[in-house]
Amino acid sequence: MKNKKVLILLLAIIAVVAIVMSGCSKKTEEAAKDAKQTVEEAAEKAEEKAEEVKETVEEKVEEVKETVEEKVEEAKETVEEKVEEAKETVEEAAEALKVLSYDEYVKAEMDSAVTIEAYVQGNQSWYDGKIKLYLQDENHGAYFAYDLPCTEEDAAKLAVPGTKIRLSGVKSEWSGEVEILDGTYEILEGSFIAEPEDVTALLGKDELINHMNEKVSFKGLKVAPSKVEGKEEEYAFLYAWDGSGSNESNSDLYFNVELDGNVYNFCVESYLCGNDTEVYKAVEGLKVGDTIDCEGFLYWYNGANPHITGVTVK
Repeated sequence: MKNKKVLILLLAIIAVVAIVMSGCSKKTEEAAKDAKQTVEEAAEKAEEKAEEVKETVEEKVEEVKETVEEKVEEAKETVEEKVEEAKETVEEAAEALKVLSYDEYVKAEMDSAVTIEAYVQGNQSWYDGKIKLYLQDENHGAYFAYDLPCTEEDAAKLAVPGTKIRLSGVKSEWSGEVEILDGTYEILEGSFIAEPEDVTALLGKDELINHMNEKVSFKGLKVAPSKVEGKEEEYAFLYAWDGSGSNESNSDLYFNVELDGNVYNFCVESYLCGNDTEVYKAVEGLKVGDTIDCEGFLYWYNGANPHITGVTVK
């Protein structure tokens, strides 16, 4: 009887356990379903976020790509501009350093950079670190270098007639005289001394200007009188253009010459040929009416203003 009760009790416990297990199984299934749904929802949201991030990244990548392309294009344009500017600068520098023929020099614009090669034919005194040079090439091309900076040592070399130089500077004009300013130079090998070109027949003619700065000669001229303003006396020459100078002050000499009834004014530039030179003394010895031959450089100052370096009385 006792065993029977125990058996009944066990059966009752088993039944309860079964009922409990059955309830747990249902709850587990429900929890699993809920968990699966949650996971699926989370996965769906994650997929949506991933898509949003992907779209955002693609947009950002596209923006960066466009920005990079714009910057590359801007950089390319800037580089091309700089290259073009550099090219122009190099071309200008090359053009400035190109040695010009005399014809090219004549055609060059005023205030433009020029480079020429020529030979020293004469010079004005070195002063304050500068020298003035009369230059000429083998083809009668002539130049005047104004206040060319140089050392005293180089001035002595540049003062030697025939010395060849390469001269770079700025083509300029002052009172009709075409000259080269702000020059730099290089002394070259070679020597040439020009023979004076007889331009007597061109006195008073427009063609005379084509021989500016050239070594020239004038023949068969007659010394014409010069006067000082306010005085009646006639002179064969004047110290300074107005007669106000003197030998002691090494003044320029001015004298008049006549040819075919026309009178022309010539000058002995004292910085070129001072009071200790033969031509200076020769002009001091002139008399009105003397017939003379002259040679010098065809300088220009509001018209022909020959700087005379030699006078021969006939």
